[in-house]
Amino acid sequence: MDIIFYHPTFDTPYWINAMTAALPGARVREWKRGDNEHADYALVWHPPVEMLQGRDLKAVFALGAGVDSILSKLKAHPEMLPEHIPLFRLEDTGMGQQMQEYAVSQVLHWFRRFDDYQALKLKSHWEPLADYQREDFTIGILGAGVLGSKVAQALAPWGFPLRCWSRSRKTYSGVQSFAGADELPAFLNGTRVLINLLPNTAETVGIINKGLLNQLANESYLMNLARGVHVIEDDLIDALNTGKLKGAMLDVYSREPLPVESPLWAHPRVAMTPHIAAVTRPAEAVAYIARTIEHLEQGKAATGQVNRQLGY
Repeated sequence: MDIIFYHPTFDTPYWINAMTAALPGARVREWKRGDNEHADYALVWHPPVEMLQGRDLKAVFALGAGVDSILSKLKAHPEMLPEHIPLFRLEDTGMGQQMQEYAVSQVLHWFRRFDDYQALKLKSHWEPLADYQREDFTIGILGAGVLGSKVAQALAPWGFPLRCWSRSRKTYSGVQSFAGADELPAFLNGTRVLINLLPNTAETVGIINKGLLNQLANESYLMNLARGVHVIEDDLIDALNTGKLKGAMLDVYSREPLPVESPLWAHPRVAMTPHIAAVTRPAEAVAYIARTIEHLEQGKAATGQVNRQLGY
């Protein structure tokens, strides 16, 4: 079989060698402009239209958990990837554990009031603070897919009240599930820590806005681990300035890299990381892709296929 690979920043020689080793007999090559030779599968990230256009591929693999860049191009160039060609995304491949580490560490940081102690430290002020109570520290997870379920699983042993919200109801042990637009207000009511892991779809763009933030508990916290387009950043800053939100931990932004003029940089209640909450781990991604290709070649069912209508 022939496999073409394109990623603007990944170590291309590593991926070609690893995929060749994982699928003996496969011919794996880096796609470059002008390459119109035969291919059975494509491994891509932000692919140029011409890479996929006109190819009768067996499947395309997005080299990440999100497929919004591909789906957005399809709106203008539907011929780039006809409906009969399945599109797969990396459901976990090590990203779940990274999200767990990120979310648990930050929740405990807020719960133990380390943000408050850091603020006191900057004032050279010594003052033991009253503890927060677990029963008052409800954690709500927006988005209850593979990564959302992993985060809930990691937080469960710490004894916080846990809830999730998604398009359809989930049955995760120890997690109260809310589903659909009608149940979103009940999900937000009483939530003290809001963790965003929603997919990027037309329905979720701008969902974290003034109206939503005002429904959270007073002095709540926001952690955005999904996409920057989910958050109206001006509304977030207003909520922080009024005290509705006590803090925000952001890994993604409306523009990346974040422009130097963004007020988020200097805001004392905003902590930030540069889109590193969970990155693709090559060895695990190669193993998943090779296994999935083997299943497709054998006519077996495979996990991770994207529903283009839902956007994930």
